[in-house]
Amino acid sequence: MTLTVNDLRVHYRTLRGEVRALDGVGFDLADGEILGLAGESGCGKTTLGKSLIRLDGRMRHAGGTVTLDGEELPLSDDRAMNAYRFHRISLVPQYSMSALNPTRRIGRMIRELLASRGVSVDTGELHRRLALVGLEPGVLERYPIELSGGMKQRTVMVISTLLDPSVLIADEVTSALDVSNQQAVVGALRGLRDKGLVTSMIFVTHDLGLTSHIADSIMVMYAGKLAEKAPTKVLTTEPRHPYTRMLIGSLPQVGARYKDKPLSGIEGSPPSLLNPPAGCRFRDRCPLADSRCAEEPPVVEVAPRHSVACWKAA
Repeated sequence: MTLTVNDLRVHYRTLRGEVRALDGVGFDLADGEILGLAGESGCGKTTLGKSLIRLDGRMRHAGGTVTLDGEELPLSDDRAMNAYRFHRISLVPQYSMSALNPTRRIGRMIRELLASRGVSVDTGELHRRLALVGLEPGVLERYPIELSGGMKQRTVMVISTLLDPSVLIADEVTSALDVSNQQAVVGALRGLRDKGLVTSMIFVTHDLGLTSHIADSIMVMYAGKLAEKAPTKVLTTEPRHPYTRMLIGSLPQVGARYKDKPLSGIEGSPPSLLNPPAGCRFRDRCPLADSRCAEEPPVVEVAPRHSVACWKAA
């Protein structure tokens, strides 16, 4: 097992109080697995990704553990995490196309970044990795402004995986791309895993349709908690949590006509995580909610590798 997350709780410090962005999340990530992480904006997807590498100074590790390859990560100690960050667990950040230094040619920037980690550039290996994501060595002599959005995204992917991390977190890496570039990036991510340059991957997105093309399993989050996790085919064809069903039901279908049947969304809004309600956090929007939902449902395994946090799914 590459990664084990147990009862992880992460809060953000704000002037109004602490936002409980992650509130008791637990899951496993197996060797070679690509896990899709989906849910509405604000559900905790990006926070989960960042907390595993600890990149946001506003975060407070409020509890829980993360074990990587049998070794517990020191999430409460930012300095101690430097030994793991990018070496053992790495991140392709959200809006990573803006993460490249506009005043540096790509090659110089890579050399400086690796030097800061005590590593020198292997030019031949760098060229090989650029080729894996469909880039020519010539990009190393260009400035970021000279690259298209898709080329920038794939460049950041190469940089994030140069140290062969056990886990790569890809955070909304396709959200600003057109369809053709989305497919190119998804293919490049798969190639990095298939070539053994990363062991496992967490693919963070709000696009369930795209997730189903890359992920081996999908975990759906809601209001800082796990709602459902299952193999991709099972979750997309036999969802057990009402929230997952409604998410999938809101997606347009190829070839369908919606003149007489408009697409339906999920009414209402997620609860505030400054002072989240007791019980199931989805109950105010759930068509199946009853009095029992005033109690928080445990995460139960309803089938092999299929876990759900819902009283109606047990």
